[in-house]
Amino acid sequence: METVRTTFTLDSELAEQARRLNVNISAAAREGVAASVGRALTEADRQAYLRRPEQPDDFWEQAQAWSES
Repeated sequence: METVRTTFTLDSELAEQARRLNVNISAAAREGVAASVGRALTEADRQAYLRRPEQPDDFWEQAQAWSES
């Protein structure tokens, strides 16, 4: 996976606690960004569904029949 360098600001007390506790700030930031992106994607998917919810149709009945086999 290709990476990109970025910078961000962090509260100085939080940064000091992380250093004292040997928290890898880069890894923690990656995990936090990945989690935030996951939540944002989930919410975007939910909003798309709310704008256009699934409606039963002829294919719906066929798909249900497939799952019963």
